[in-house]
Amino acid sequence: MTSGREAYKDELAALAEGDERIICLEADLGGPKHPFADRHPGRFLNLGIAEGAAVDIAVGLASAGLRPFLSTFAAFGTWRAAESVKLGLGYMGAPVVLVCPYGGVSGGWFGPTHHSLEDLAVARSLPGVRVAVPCGEAETREVIRAAAAADRPCYVRLARNETYDPPFAPAGHGEIGWVTPPGDGITTCLVSVGEKPAQLCGRAAEQDPGLAHAHLCWVDDESLALVAGELAASARRLVVVEEHREAGGVASALALLLPTHEVRAVNAGPSWPSEGGGHDDILTALGLTVPAVLAAAGR
Repeated sequence: MTSGREAYKDELAALAEGDERIICLEADLGGPKHPFADRHPGRFLNLGIAEGAAVDIAVGLASAGLRPFLSTFAAFGTWRAAESVKLGLGYMGAPVVLVCPYGGVSGGWFGPTHHSLEDLAVARSLPGVRVAVPCGEAETREVIRAAAAADRPCYVRLARNETYDPPFAPAGHGEIGWVTPPGDGITTCLVSVGEKPAQLCGRAAEQDPGLAHAHLCWVDDESLALVAGELAASARRLVVVEEHREAGGVASALALLLPTHEVRAVNAGPSWPSEGGGHDDILTALGLTVPAVLAAAGR
């Protein structure tokens, strides 16, 4: 088992064996032993700390018929390079895959400048851009394969280097990963987005067997519309747990899609983490805890 970040690198290098269009771009995050650089040195570019230019270069390569994958910090890929992402991936629809580790507060000790609690809002606001938050190695690999096969822009949010072995099969596009499926008498369904939220929901469901638990991977509006009906049928109350701000998150999107349902949110809230620290420590300080999940579920 490896982290999603390492799974991405390995899977992309393997896909490039059979697809010469695939180009790997890194914004100084590749490391000295990047598997893509080792196996395909002529198609690997480390563009340094120049995220806006990196996106523009990726868009240019895509216009030439190539399939560029660009990786950088989530905070920098969606904010520092926001205009380039909006114009290139959004307005032009360039089939660039922006793969961003350090999503949420997974950067931990790197501190507030590297935390990314608003990236999904930025990416989800761009029509035509698919957005995925995979959990664990297998789902990350499946997302990268799907992104490589689709001729459209995509944003993939990863954590840092932590490993996670999820208790559910990968959820493909338009699918729900049921951790605890709904049943008779179930009134509340937990909906997790991301690895840490999935773990929080899993522990909450263990404490309260009366909770269903659904995991989502693809979370752009187009993808959420495909699963909204199944979620609506699972329970009258949905509790969405996400390592993100409330504004522009998945909870707000589902609330609009399901106006007759009660949609509650457990998220990072409005405060700004002012210090670095361990991933779990920062999540606790932000209020992303098992008691918070159970409270939102009415338990």
